[in-house]
Amino acid sequence: MKLLFVPFSGEALCVMHVFLNALDAADRGQEAGIVFEGASTKLVPVYAAPDNPFHGLYAKAKAQGLVLGACKACSNKMGVLEAVQAEGLELLGEMSGHPSLARFAAEGWQIITV
Repeated sequence: MKLLFVPFSGEALCVMHVFLNALDAADRGQEAGIVFEGASTKLVPVYAAPDNPFHGLYAKAKAQGLVLGACKACSNKMGVLEAVQAEGLELLGEMSGHPSLARFAAEGWQIITV
């Protein structure tokens, strides 16, 4: 099973659970991915800061290749486009500047939005 976690919320605790669940799925041998969408894009530079309490979870998910990218349009709108790019995350925008969830579904991903 391929699980794609797509946080839209800018709520830090909510997105922290995305990291936990994606890491748990990967530990259980499932393919897992995370795509930052909506207000969650503003959390990328927050989690990237080494002094952030959730930095370790973010860094572990990123190191395991679970962070597949971030919405290009929303990263721009939230004022974090350059920070997302600096983190080396792929900017996804094949659907009018946004990631196409239909593409992920066609690739066999089960999409879980938060």
